[in-house]
Amino acid sequence: MMYLTVNGLVHRYEVLPTLLQLLQELGVEGRRVAVECNGDIVPRSQYGHVMLNSGDCLEIVVAVGGG
Repeated sequence: MMYLTVNGLVHRYEVLPTLLQLLQELGVEGRRVAVECNGDIVPRSQYGHVMLNSGDCLEIVVAVGGG
């Protein structure tokens, strides 16, 4: 079993997703998000190329508009 920590919550996986697949799973793919993986900001252009590893810690922030 492999693990990712996303915004402080542990998620278990049989097969780890890519970062883009994780964003799709969370329902935030295509929205304005900022992603930090193990303390490093991930550029949006790299979302489809980042392979996640068991034990990675991610912070995902979704921009919310309002006035």
